[in-house]
Amino acid sequence: MNNKELLETIKIKHSHEIINAHEEYGYLNVVVKPESIRDIINYLKTDEDLKFEMLIDLVSIDYSQFPEKKPGRFGLVYHFKSLTHNHRVAIRVYLPEENPEIDSIHDFYKNANWLEREAWDQMGIRFKGHPNLKRLLNHKDFVGHPLRKDYPIDRRQWLSEPDDLMDEMEKRLKEKGIIK
Repeated sequence: MNNKELLETIKIKHSHEIINAHEEYGYLNVVVKPESIRDIINYLKTDEDLKFEMLIDLVSIDYSQFPEKKPGRFGLVYHFKSLTHNHRVAIRVYLPEENPEIDSIHDFYKNANWLEREAWDQMGIRFKGHPNLKRLLNHKDFVGHPLRKDYPIDRRQWLSEPDDLMDEMEKRLKEKGIIK
């Protein structure tokens, strides 16, 4: 399936949720309304003609100093691949500066849990419905989001008390029945 056919297949059920689409370097980019992200991604994953089984990456972007005007300060780009059909797509959303928030897709793809935590930690984008939205790369007492363009590059923040991170290990061991 080429990119034109891929876009037409997505439009069959979600044409009213697509803002625009373009091809860049042979890669289909589809900009969608943020409130429809779960419906669209569920369709991408479950439709037999699409079958995007793999979330390759989730990228967060701060457009505040971008030369071209964008519909929101923040952007998210979800990169998907179909292992069955060997095609790819990038789904893009734009979020406002005030309260950048979108629904979580952690229940569709296991790696989305970590990718969403990274986007929250580094950029401050909140994922509604995420089961454990806490810092991933920065320490628990860190203030701000270091990949935002307005974060001071020379700001230093030291951790006064370590975070053992065992809550996640204990949860996994309990799920496997290793501990009670």
